[in-house]
Amino acid sequence: MTDQRLIGELREEGGLGVVHVEDVYATGIDDLWSAITDPERLARWVVRIEGELRVGGEFTAAFTSGWRGMGVVEVCEAPHRLQVRTWEPGGVTTTIEALLTPEGAGTRLVIEDRGLPLEEYAAHGAGWQAHVEDLAAYLAGRVPRSWEERWHELSADYLELARAAR
Repeated sequence: MTDQRLIGELREEGGLGVVHVEDVYATGIDDLWSAITDPERLARWVVRIEGELRVGGEFTAAFTSGWRGMGVVEVCEAPHRLQVRTWEPGGVTTTIEALLTPEGAGTRLVIEDRGLPLEEYAAHGAGWQAHVEDLAAYLAGRVPRSWEERWHELSADYLELARAAR
């Protein structure tokens, strides 16, 4: 593994992969909630969303990683919990859950992406870490770095985590 801080973990549940990333952000819970739910703010660091952003509402998503697909909002308990189900035509369906809790002067964000094929979940782990690092940059007023470049830097570390999880 390279010398860098990993904020993610990988595990298997029922033959499928789970990516778990978490970090503490130097902002209040309402601001962080807005950054992960407001379409205009989401577009600045992770994804362009179009559609009905309400429980039961369907949307289309185009992530900075290149993933494109659809989703439905399953749970929205502002400002603490958001859960969406996502899929791409002919692809797997995954569940992404975000949990926010105040921590000191900041807010802890936990994201889990569940239901991933085991041959892909290491790549998703590196991707989610790159995404949440982009969130930190955005919240700090910095321009997020190249998602693809950071994903490549993290990929070997997450492949090692996947090997260790098996």
